[in-house]
Amino acid sequence: MVNKVVLVIFDGLGDRPINELNNLTPLEAAKTPNLDNCAQEGECGVMYTLGRGIVPGSDTAHLAILGYDPEKYYHGRGPLEAAGIGLKLQPGDIAFRANWGTVNDDLIAIDRRAGRIEDGTPFVNSLNGMEIDGVKFILEPSIGYRAVLVMRGKGLSYAISDVDPHSTNKKIKPCTPLDESTDAKFTSNVLNKFLEKAHEILNKHDENKARTSIGKPPANYLLVRGAGKHIDLPPFDTQFGLKACCIAGGGLYKGVASYLGMDIIDIPGATAKANTNITGKFEKAVELVGDYGFVFVHVKQSDNFGHDGNYLGKKEFIEKIDVAFKIFQKLDKETLLIVTADHSTPCELKSHSADYVPIIFKGSGVRSDQVNTFGERACSNGGLGILLGKDVMGQVMNLLGKLEIYGA
Repeated sequence: MVNKVVLVIFDGLGDRPINELNNLTPLEAAKTPNLDNCAQEGECGVMYTLGRGIVPGSDTAHLAILGYDPEKYYHGRGPLEAAGIGLKLQPGDIAFRANWGTVNDDLIAIDRRAGRIEDGTPFVNSLNGMEIDGVKFILEPSIGYRAVLVMRGKGLSYAISDVDPHSTNKKIKPCTPLDESTDAKFTSNVLNKFLEKAHEILNKHDENKARTSIGKPPANYLLVRGAGKHIDLPPFDTQFGLKACCIAGGGLYKGVASYLGMDIIDIPGATAKANTNITGKFEKAVELVGDYGFVFVHVKQSDNFGHDGNYLGKKEFIEKIDVAFKIFQKLDKETLLIVTADHSTPCELKSHSADYVPIIFKGSGVRSDQVNTFGERACSNGGLGILLGKDVMGQVMNLLGKLEIYGA
C-alpha cells in the first residue's frame, strides 16, 4: 500500500484538436514515452476541476485539487499572489494580482503582458508607496510581467470589479463596487484614482521610452484583478495528516501552498518559463518525498504556450517535460504518483476553457487499466472515469488507507 504522495500538476496542459497536428492536441501529438509508461502502469481518468461548464482559474483549480472547496475557502487571488512572493498582509489589506500591460490612447488593451516583459522593477520603484485619500499603495514585483498590488488603509473592501479586461482589444473599464456598501464604493474610487495616476507616470517613464524606441510595447498600464483579503485556512497537515512541501517557480502556486501551510522548496533555475529547471524540480521531489508525506510539484510553461496560441511550442515543451519525467521511475512502489493539470488552455482560444484534463494515479494498490498513452482522449477510457478536482484528495486518502467508514 502507498504511504506517501507526489502530485505533479502541469499548468494548462489540456487542449483541443488542432488541424496542423493531424487533429491531435499538443499532448497527443507529443512524443511522451515516459508519461505513456506511467499511464500504462497506473489508473487513468479525466477531471473537470471545478465541474462541467465551469472555466477554472489557476487559483481556484489548485485549491480544489488540494482539497479546499473554493466556494468555502476562496477569498480572491490577490492574497495568494502576495503569499507567493512573501508579502505579509495586515488585517484590512486588499491585495490584487497585477499585470504590466499595454494600452493605446483610447485605453484599449493591446497587450495584457506588455510583450511578456522580463522585469517590472523599474516601474514598481516609480509607483510603490503612493498615498491617495489616506490609502497607501504597496506594489511589489513578481515574475516577469506579474506584480502584486496591496491597498492599505481604513474602510476598504474586496467587493470590487477587476480592471483587467482578461482579453485584448477591449477598453479598460473603471473599477466598480460589487455591492452597495460605502467601503466598496470608497475602495473602487480610490483604486481608479491610483490607476489613472499610475498610467500618467508610466506613459512618461524613461524605461517605456526606451522600449518603444526599439519597437517593444510599453508597460503603460497596471491591469489589476482578483481583489481579496487574507483569511486563515486550516493547514494541509491538519486536514490530511500529511506533512507537505511545494516545488514551483510561479508565485501563485507558491502562494497557494504557503497559504495552506506547506513548506516552499526553492530550486535554482525554477523560472516558471520555458527555460525552467524541470529536471531539478523532479529530482528534488524524489529526494524529499521520504522526508515529507506529500510533495506538490508545479510546472507552468505549458499554460503560457496555450495563452500565446503556440501549439508547436506547447508540444515541444511537453516533450521536454517527458524527458525529465523519467526521473520519477526512481520512486518506490509505496509512493503514490499523481499526474494531471489544473485546467485546459486551448491554443485556439488563448485562454482557459471548461474542457476536462487527463489524470493518472500510479503506485502500489492502484488498479491499472487498459490505457496505454497519456492524452486527453486516451485517459477518458480509464478506470478512474470522470473526476472533479475535489475528488483527488479523497482518492489519495483512500489509497493511503486513511478513510473512515461512512455508516455502521
